Amino acid sequence: MAMPSRRTVRDLRRSSRKEVLQRLYFDGPMSRQALGTTTSLSSGSISTIAAELVAEGLVEEAGTVDSDGGRPRTLLRVVPSGAYLIGVDVGETRVRVELFDLVMAELARWERPLRRNGYDVASVVRHISDGVGEVLSGAGITADLLLGVGVGIPGIVDRGADGEGGAVVHGQTIGWDAVPLESLLRECAVLPPGTRFFIENGARTLGQAEMWFGGGRGVRDAAIVLFGSGIGACIVSDGAVFGGAGGSAAEWGHTTLHVRGRRCRCGALGCLEAYAGAEALVQRWQEAGASLPADTDEETAVSALLAAAHPPAGEADPVARAVLDETAEYLGAGISDLINLYGPERVLLCGWAGLQLAPYILDSVRTHAAAYALRHPAGRVSIELGRLGPDAVTVGAATLPLADFFARGGRLNEQPGEGDAPAGQAGWRATMETRKRTITAQEPATK
Repeated sequence: MAMPSRRTVRDLRRSSRKEVLQRLYFDGPMSRQALGTTTSLSSGSISTIAAELVAEGLVEEAGTVDSDGGRPRTLLRVVPSGAYLIGVDVGETRVRVELFDLVMAELARWERPLRRNGYDVASVVRHISDGVGEVLSGAGITADLLLGVGVGIPGIVDRGADGEGGAVVHGQTIGWDAVPLESLLRECAVLPPGTRFFIENGARTLGQAEMWFGGGRGVRDAAIVLFGSGIGACIVSDGAVFGGAGGSAAEWGHTTLHVRGRRCRCGALGCLEAYAGAEALVQRWQEAGASLPADTDEETAVSALLAAAHPPAGEADPVARAVLDETAEYLGAGISDLINLYGPERVLLCGWAGLQLAPYILDSVRTHAAAYALRHPAGRVSIELGRLGPDAVTVGAATLPLADFFARGGRLNEQPGEGDAPAGQAGWRATMETRKRTITAQEPATK
């Protein structure tokens, strides 16, 4: 028996506002008439919603465009200063905090390096809190205009069955066991008590950024690979993150590549990350005879390996070249598993190490991935470099409160309704549906 809809007039109103706001955000400037065509809302609803958004300072008029024989039509666009977002990347080598306006223009940034084995919980929490305070004060932004703080973190993020108590992080590779990160940030951060925090695995925030604004635009099925000190992935299937809460394929780096193989930093034997992560890459080079100063950081060490394998002049170091070639094969083999399991249209190589190594290994990675994968799924996939650079995780983290803002219909202080999607996977999927319709009708979409 069909269940009656329990959506209220308020829910429907919120949904209509969300649709208008998302259209203007991703495709604006647009006229009221164009909004009516693309959203299927009545002209009266469009006029009322547009007037509300203008009065709230979220939308403004942006000139006119000629119509076919009629009066010029007024264009509307999202106001960049209507609200603000913060994205945090708790990476393997540093904590980076960035402040964005509503259209994702960077306004301020703050970062601090993490020493080796520097994942002391108190230090990371303090870095995030200090960074949030610094970017807000540096840009002169008050916390009342902040939509929220998104945080990308290594490990599995668990919110519990009821969502009470906030996000808890299980980061085996960084020594975190059920760390109540959200509650710790609420106690420490220089923000009002009601500030929204959105904590997610860093590979998934990176994937969200690439799907919204980068190399994933226009596809429904993708694998976004985060290649840093370790290895992770974000799988997007039919426009949504594959799997439920808890990390899903983000922990792809801890699938077994070699039974009884190298010891991974997670403690297991033979993980992909033990062969293909930047940390493992440097370790294997040193085991083969390379000598590096004891205090050399990972990024410097990778640069030194590349300089040895591909010197601007003179002969290449055959050992460094062999280690690099092996890494390309390991990574290609790992990507072949993603291709066989999920059948993506596109694989994006991202992360600081991926960006640094790609000019030297990307063609080889493609060759090995095709060789190890089944022919049919391999024949329909392209393997490309991510487009958002080293800031992709912070951009993706900032889109978490943005997705929540859309789900609330652009209301700064209103909870999502029953028919609307909250932040996280459901909120992302709802926004991706809008992106899909836009891209289908008009490619490339412009923001």
